Amino acid sequence: MRGFKRFRLLAALAAFATASAAFAAPTFINILTGGTSGVYYPIGVGLSQIYNANIKDVRVSVQATKASVENLNLLQAGRGELALALGDSVDDAWNGVAEAGFRAPLKKLRAIAATYPNYIHIVASRESGIRTLEDLKGKRISVGAPKSGTELNARAIFKAAGLTYQDMGRVEFLPYAESVELIKNRQLDATLQSSGLGMAAIRDLAAMMPINFIEIPSEVVAKIESPAYQPGVIPAGTYDGQDQDVATIAITNLLVTHEDVDEEIAYQMTKLMFENLDRLVNAHSAAKAIRLENAAKGLPIPLHPGAERYYKEAGVLD
Repeated sequence: MRGFKRFRLLAALAAFATASAAFAAPTFINILTGGTSGVYYPIGVGLSQIYNANIKDVRVSVQATKASVENLNLLQAGRGELALALGDSVDDAWNGVAEAGFRAPLKKLRAIAATYPNYIHIVASRESGIRTLEDLKGKRISVGAPKSGTELNARAIFKAAGLTYQDMGRVEFLPYAESVELIKNRQLDATLQSSGLGMAAIRDLAAMMPINFIEIPSEVVAKIESPAYQPGVIPAGTYDGQDQDVATIAITNLLVTHEDVDEEIAYQMTKLMFENLDRLVNAHSAAKAIRLENAAKGLPIPLHPGAERYYKEAGVLD
């Protein structure tokens, strides 16, 4: 009898220890970003610092990726909890646009917030003589990683401008830093990149050599079918040697999660971002454009219930 009681006591203690360990186990939040020389990565690092400091029992990591398309596919597969992605890529993912890199509709995706806009940067070495979109014909250009959000932007813009990749002398599919290095080494003439203002790689290029910023005229923007593409401006003085405003395209970035993320975690991620925007601006100045009143507007996918709860509390949703 005494042995049986001892067995029951040991079993109870083991069950308690197991339950306690499970209860104390941290929640993992993996933030999917982009290349380390872009804007997604420092924004992701800023969010990770905010969440680690303010959400109990979480462990937050930041993963550098090829950005929008890869991020959305990883979220669908449950290999991340939060990601930055371009609005047009999110729309394509929800609808399963195969040519955009989505084999089937990604219906697990849920929105946390519309954030800051990306601006299309088309920059060329001044010595290349490229000053307009038409001048890109016969030149060497990089258009972002294959089937990245940037590369999808390039296809849409060139199509609207009556251009194709075949019109170029050579097309490379490289992210920010690699593209800039090849321009510095005179191995490329130009690059098209989608990024927040003040992107590090282009700041570096502008500081190293004279460059031209290529405008995207409003009539080209109007020919792009997706409503995610809107006229935008890179203000004068954003980069060294850029003494005039540059007409371009703006595309809103979204913070995206998936339906299996706990509602309370999604609520905290949303709330803490807006309560700590000053810290996020310290991570990258692009965060200055994040506005609570715009966060739930024009989303191509449903809001996560946790984010929706916060917006209702904040008075920006009924």
